[in-house]
Amino acid sequence: MLIDISPLVGSATNVWPGDTPFVHTVNLDIATGANITLSDIRTSVHVGAHTDAPNHYSADGDDIASRRLEFYLGPCVVIHVDVERGDRITPNDIIGKAITAPRVLFRTGTFPNHEAWNNDFASLSPELVDHMYQHGVILVGIDTPSIDPFDSKELEAHRAIAHNDMAILEGVVLDDVPEGEYELIALPLRLQGADASPVRAVLRTLD
Repeated sequence: MLIDISPLVGSATNVWPGDTPFVHTVNLDIATGANITLSDIRTSVHVGAHTDAPNHYSADGDDIASRRLEFYLGPCVVIHVDVERGDRITPNDIIGKAITAPRVLFRTGTFPNHEAWNNDFASLSPELVDHMYQHGVILVGIDTPSIDPFDSKELEAHRAIAHNDMAILEGVVLDDVPEGEYELIALPLRLQGADASPVRAVLRTLD
């Protein structure tokens, strides 16, 4: 069974304040007499469920087209964490949680509505990123717009990701996803030079 963990992307979807909102323009329309329907979109590459490329947070980092697809496809574990809004998740918050796959997604429940922005979502601590790396994790994901706090300028969690050459998946929807093991499928588009890519993120159950 496939579980879609991607939010719907449309005109009501919030993007990071100051970033480019989603706009869908219909240029030809069968409904108005054209022989085909043809449209274009303009939006941030960080819209909805998305994966950051290293050049988003490192001056000499690769673009998203250069990233190995193995980061975004394979065994995954979903972990529920009990944290408050605005908290950074630390290794202490996952004591007793088994890291049983090289891709880990954290459900925080602190960004409940992609059409109603809140700044006080939870994020990751750099210590947690390092802890994940030490346990063989190659991708870390979260159900918020960023692995760092909204007002962070140093982007400590992103820098830890860069140091460990890991991948990031942000903005996924895990509200109804039980803890446990899955297969993650969240392949980025091959966008030359881009600092991120939207993805259609899904989990495949193993039963």
